[in-house]
Amino acid sequence: MSNPFGVWQQRVEGALEQSIPATTTLPTQLHKAIHYTVFSGGKRIRPILVYAAGKLFDISTEKLDKAAVAVELIHTYSLVHDDLPAMDDDDLRRGEPTCHRAFDEATAILVGDALQTMAFQALADSPLSSDIRLKWIQLLTAASGSEGMVGGQMIDLETVTESDELSTMHLMKTGALIRASILMGATPGRPDETTTDNLITYANSIGLAFQVRDDILDIEGTSDIIGKPQGSDLEQEKSTFVSIFGMDSAKIRLQKLHQQAIDALSLFDSRADSLREIANFIIQRDH
Repeated sequence: MSNPFGVWQQRVEGALEQSIPATTTLPTQLHKAIHYTVFSGGKRIRPILVYAAGKLFDISTEKLDKAAVAVELIHTYSLVHDDLPAMDDDDLRRGEPTCHRAFDEATAILVGDALQTMAFQALADSPLSSDIRLKWIQLLTAASGSEGMVGGQMIDLETVTESDELSTMHLMKTGALIRASILMGATPGRPDETTTDNLITYANSIGLAFQVRDDILDIEGTSDIIGKPQGSDLEQEKSTFVSIFGMDSAKIRLQKLHQQAIDALSLFDSRADSLREIANFIIQRDH
């Protein structure tokens, strides 16, 4: 990503380093595994969304660091648990062995547990007012729970055969945390109802677009670039936007979702350009 995303990526890397105990801290096995998973080369899309949404209201990055850290820690915990044998049973993540393969299954479970609590500790440690911290906690807990990521993962473990079920699953599993990231970035700006509704529309659109692009890359991407075996979803007979709609229709849907996201930003001026660039990146990325 080009600036300002590179700057934001570097910023959240530093903030994450400060929020996570060193690998020499007892228990060292746990903290080594946490560092292994958190600093494994993620794109940091969700923290970047926090900063980009804050830019709409001229909120400084310093005020948003704790929120950016929190959403990334929750995202990482979800990946560690999703990869477990009882869930998706994946061996690779970002081209490297998944946490339970690099360490062991029990350690991976505890890594996810620890990252969850660290996320909310980060929000509690924010220097912002108590009402903003409370709103952040409300947004993040809603996105993470049974009506958000956890619920989406449960649906993913069941048989999804209809297009509406697939969209609902991904709006929960992927979209909920993306939506929370944007709303958390906007929270200190105290957006009105119209602004909030437009941000939610934008978030839902890029959240689904993110998954549609993933499904396309599973077929058209190469293993060394996408960081997992090409065609793994097809091999595991997972329902995807490509398997249900076909490749051509999936690509049309991707473009429609992108346009919906751009249209939702129409009431904003150039301060929303970073959000527009993120929408462009999501549909063009190769991994």
